[in-house]
Amino acid sequence: MSTQQLPVIVVGAGPAGLAAATHLIERGVEPLVLEAGDKAGAAVREWSHVRLFSTWGEVVDPAAEKLLVPTGWARPDPATYPFGGDWAEQYLQPLADTLGDKVRTSATVTGVSRAGRDRIVDAGREQQPFVVHVEYADGREERILARAVIDASGTWATAGPAGGSGLPALGEKAAAGRINYRVPDLKNPAIRARYAGKRTAVIGSGASAFTALAYLAELAESEDGTGTHAVWILRRGISSSTFGGGTADQLPARGALGLAAKAAVDKGHADAVTGFRTEAFERDADGRLVLVGEDGRRLEPVDEVIVLTGFRPDLSFLSEIRLNLDERLQAPVELAPLIDPNQHSCGTVYPHGHRELSHPEQGVYLVGMKSYGRAPTFLAMTGYEQVRSVAAAIAGDLDSADRVELTLPETGVCGGAGLFDTPDAQQTDGGGCCAAPEPQLVQLAAPAAVGAASEDPSAGGCYGS
Repeated sequence: MSTQQLPVIVVGAGPAGLAAATHLIERGVEPLVLEAGDKAGAAVREWSHVRLFSTWGEVVDPAAEKLLVPTGWARPDPATYPFGGDWAEQYLQPLADTLGDKVRTSATVTGVSRAGRDRIVDAGREQQPFVVHVEYADGREERILARAVIDASGTWATAGPAGGSGLPALGEKAAAGRINYRVPDLKNPAIRARYAGKRTAVIGSGASAFTALAYLAELAESEDGTGTHAVWILRRGISSSTFGGGTADQLPARGALGLAAKAAVDKGHADAVTGFRTEAFERDADGRLVLVGEDGRRLEPVDEVIVLTGFRPDLSFLSEIRLNLDERLQAPVELAPLIDPNQHSCGTVYPHGHRELSHPEQGVYLVGMKSYGRAPTFLAMTGYEQVRSVAAAIAGDLDSADRVELTLPETGVCGGAGLFDTPDAQQTDGGGCCAAPEPQLVQLAAPAAVGAASEDPSAGGCYGS
């Protein structure tokens, strides 16, 4: 069998993976999507309670919509904002169902290599097909030959630790029962009871941290939330970019994130501790957690900790593949300068495609959140443009693969979800900022700052919205 007759393996049945399969089909290339979860969009379903800051019009891939419409599917109102659960049930699952047996669930990819060639062998390497090792939930194993591999597995499964050095803090593993690495669903009665009336530390400075702070503030204002209080721990100080783009953000819901976090602090539902890098978790005499900083500071005891310090790519199953990754971001080396969060928000990232996503191992592409490595500045629209280009390149249409077909909104932080019931609600802004020149506990009362923001690569999570 010719390598060209083999399928393209797509790892992950999330937004980017299913879009990749759709674009491949449109090009006459056979895809096979392998999803570790038991349903399409398994990672998205884990944050089903969180609203995206992007509208339906921005999170549906055009090629996917073209495939879905003949089945009777109708896109929800493009101006409305879905929750993660809506995105999974009303778009991702119907798309997976339409793709049929081209999507396999409960199928975990544990290794990718060249057939008969480990990482060090040069001879005849590019002429060999890829071999993908798969383990199924029922214990079966299989090796599948492929002409190309598109890794759209995301980063959701590998959350960053609390430790300021990038390693777990001392005692972090022992305190796991009191630590949550995801935005909690406070509408779930059991989870709500865990945080109600408690003092909770929120570690992180990105959109996920904003979301968690706003949820905890809402709980504090409810009848069953008396005594609920948050301690917001930032590794840096407060600056004009801390709260994102605000009313200047071209994605209004994205701007609302930072404003909601600021409101939580201004109303006294949260205190901000700046310049604090967690070194250890200890316990007081009552068993509560005491966070100790690298500088020796010890914070007041807390009952719970929510760690939202970003996500990391799992590269373990690609260990036999020759990748060219940036040493800092763990993103493709040609892409890394374009997405460096010290320089860019998602709106200032130049649209890119197969060339920036290529590796020395021809035919392997990391797309979607996985392509951004540790950078959080990602939008679903970016992923859809990536896979459109990659599918065209695999099909041999380089003119289309090299063409840019995307315009992104500008300014603001990226990732996470909207926190609003009225998307067009007016927000007040005075254009000022509040600075903390020395690491300290601060109460913020100045007007919200607006403008473009660069998210810390260790900051709160990105949901690919």
